[in-house]
Amino acid sequence: MTDADRATAGPPAAEPANPPSTPTPPRARRGPPEQDRQPDPGPDGGGDGSAVEGRAPGPSRRRRGSRGSGGGRSPGAAPADDATPELPDRHRENQPSAEAAADALVRRPRIGDTRPAPPSAAPTADGSEPEPDAGPARKRRRRSGRGRGKGGGGGERSPDGQSAAGASGRVEPGGQRRNQNDGGSQGSSPGRGRNPAPVTALTGGPAPDLDDDTPDARRGRERKGKAVGRYLMAVHVRPEATQIAILEGRSLIEHQVSRPADDVAQIHGNIYLGKVQNVLPGMEAAFVDIGTPKNAVLYRSDARHDPEDLDAPKGQSKIEEILRARQTIISQVSKNPIAHKGARLTQEVSLPGRFVVLVPNSTTYGISKRLPDAERKRLRTILDGVRPKGHGLIVRTAAEGVTATEIEADVARLAEQWQQIEALARRCEGQAPALLYREPDMALRMIREEFNPDFRKVVIDDAALFEEVRGYVRSISPGLAERVELHDTGTEPLPLLEKHHIHEQLHKALDRKVWLPSGGSLIIEHTEALTVIDVNTGKNVGKSSLEQTVFANNMEAATEVARQLRLRDIGGIIVIDFIDMEVAKNRAAVIGTFREALARDKTRTQVFDISELGLVEMTRKRIGEGLLESFAQGCPTCEGRGVVFDSALFPDD
Repeated sequence: MTDADRATAGPPAAEPANPPSTPTPPRARRGPPEQDRQPDPGPDGGGDGSAVEGRAPGPSRRRRGSRGSGGGRSPGAAPADDATPELPDRHRENQPSAEAAADALVRRPRIGDTRPAPPSAAPTADGSEPEPDAGPARKRRRRSGRGRGKGGGGGERSPDGQSAAGASGRVEPGGQRRNQNDGGSQGSSPGRGRNPAPVTALTGGPAPDLDDDTPDARRGRERKGKAVGRYLMAVHVRPEATQIAILEGRSLIEHQVSRPADDVAQIHGNIYLGKVQNVLPGMEAAFVDIGTPKNAVLYRSDARHDPEDLDAPKGQSKIEEILRARQTIISQVSKNPIAHKGARLTQEVSLPGRFVVLVPNSTTYGISKRLPDAERKRLRTILDGVRPKGHGLIVRTAAEGVTATEIEADVARLAEQWQQIEALARRCEGQAPALLYREPDMALRMIREEFNPDFRKVVIDDAALFEEVRGYVRSISPGLAERVELHDTGTEPLPLLEKHHIHEQLHKALDRKVWLPSGGSLIIEHTEALTVIDVNTGKNVGKSSLEQTVFANNMEAATEVARQLRLRDIGGIIVIDFIDMEVAKNRAAVIGTFREALARDKTRTQVFDISELGLVEMTRKRIGEGLLESFAQGCPTCEGRGVVFDSALFPDD
């Protein structure tokens, strides 16, 4: 071929980079070569960087290192030593940064990790509530163009090239990844999904079959067609909490605050399948994981075992011989978590009913000492016929005057509950910790424990709770169902708590100073170890003599202290500093009045005589944190000390 022919034909065709049988997929062009890249000429002849010759039309890609609103740096404005813009590396294209990839991964649980309370599901990106988890997600069909580790549009990728969701997982609300093959910490069947729902107390059912005269006899006293009673219960329902107040006459004597679905702080009475974490022989206690943020404690005195399983003499077995680490046990919460302390457990499980308390796998047998001797004898005869085999029974004070049919129905209901709890424990054997039994809401518990003919009425300002409570009362005491009333917030001019002057008394109950009718006062101070109550004469100057003035002031204080202990739900060690009295007869009268006032409190107390210093030492069983802690929290500035240091004299480093 001549030179002219070569010029006419042009340069020879280059060999293809890939064989025709395996075409290379198109790759997005990253831009023209540096020698072909020219700036767009501006009015002054310089480049403004608004367009690049040879670039495909479409939205411009922001280059790494570029700043400002211009979308990039013009060649004319580039420094002399860097005339070309910086381009991303090929191996980093379509991949997140190392920090983003680390955030997308979910760390596997390790030995020693604590198990926090389950968090609430976060809302989705569009603001809607996430759908509940219905078990393992179905495997989605992969669309075209979304391959394994290649191609774009599949979401964030980890450094190893897999999608953040993964081929074997899915992204949960909140950005966390959940493996489809993992059962998680909770499961609907053994080894997979969530734990089964716990057993709840039966709060309904058919009314007992009684004759026509029995319900009428239990209606209580009436005057002019209205119920007459010493007490009144007011239940105020709000989305964030439910408040239950009990008034004696017009005086507030008890107030409880219950928050919905609180399985962390208010778990008294719940039954768990727990896992022993460690046993401390020096403390004669074991720490048990029951699914709460802090492990619960089980002391040796609350542990139960079969004496035939141990070689030690009866009553001399040690905690390390009864329990071992990673052992699963059924236990019940006897004290709520308080401050930095976890819940307290007992292995002597009890299921409370309206008239009796069932103690499974026990020989316990007893009747309330508050009942008269003739009634105790009648109830003992009934118990001999209805007592389940292998279980114990305790008759409550509310069983006074009830028939054998009602007691038998209550025992059958509790025995059925225990069978359900045992069956659930067998299903959750490999999924400890698990909640087996949950106590009902605070309102229903108060009705079960307190409601009797001495209450003139129970007023509830929520229609749904009103129907539930009335159905429960109708099933256990049909004669008292009419005393459950609904406070209609649409027609009543005042809210429920304001109508009965409960708000005013709550403000006084949260104050550290309490005034007495004669002008004296009480000062209530809480410490880490105990509660101190100081009695002062204040404005009470008396009339006849100092001894008589002090005695009258102490008598008022004895009654008011008993009321404040019950209202504020103060527990633990309590020291009361009465004003010194010289006459021994007066000291005996004051301590007698104090014990008589405490007898109306159902919480167990122990009171000692007045010492030579005028101090009364006593204990009251602590179940919860108390009234003050339910309405308030510690000050973040002074951390509960009540003082702030002078920064000029004591600088804060």
